[in-house]
Amino acid sequence: MTPQDKRRAVIITGASRGLGKEMALRFGEAGDRVVVNFLSRSQDADAVVGLIAERGGEAIACRADVRNPAHVDAMVHDTVKRWGTVDVLINNAGIVRDALVLRMPEEDWDDVINTNLSGAFHCIRAVSQVMTRQRYGQIISISSFVGDQGREGQANYSASKAGLIGLTKACAKEFGHWHINVNAVLPGYIPTDVGDMVPDAVLDRILRENTLYRVSDPKEIAEFVYRLSHMKNVSGQVFNLDSRII
Repeated sequence: MTPQDKRRAVIITGASRGLGKEMALRFGEAGDRVVVNFLSRSQDADAVVGLIAERGGEAIACRADVRNPAHVDAMVHDTVKRWGTVDVLINNAGIVRDALVLRMPEEDWDDVINTNLSGAFHCIRAVSQVMTRQRYGQIISISSFVGDQGREGQANYSASKAGLIGLTKACAKEFGHWHINVNAVLPGYIPTDVGDMVPDAVLDRILRENTLYRVSDPKEIAEFVYRLSHMKNVSGQVFNLDSRII
């Protein structure tokens, strides 16, 4: 039985709200089984699971701190125990702790790097144990435009997202032998809870940088990620999904 012939098991980190929620709903309504990972928003995660169930899908909420390898290993183990496999991993969990480098506390640097970059590494390492055995898998990491271009006041976030791009390309080369696709997506500015923290002046600058002068649509991003997860011959790529020119 090929992956296209069965319901896939999909782990989406940081899926209780925002883009993660939209991706969970898109995969769930398509018939995939979804692990809605969360850290602290249990009610929001349960609500996402409920919405997927209402639409005829199957999902579970799973609390796991991606910074903690033991939590991640347990999440992957439980997924395999329940559904027999992990077919898709979406690294979406991320935080921001903005400050100029001169004023950035050490803990803010560590928190962002450990969540956004090390968290993705822990998840990739854990699912790769499953995907290499089954000789199939899709890994998609949500990076950022600032991972390519940088942004003042976001050195930690920019570094973490740039690291995700490097991690994606390295893993694509390592895992290609096992037919595992590894890609990254730059979703652009999305008006979610995290996006709403952006000051008006910064938002205006982002809009001016976009040739279409508009923000990204989370449903459109979720649709792209879903379709990318079905592509067999695409790996090691970084997709910019707004109209800023790299």
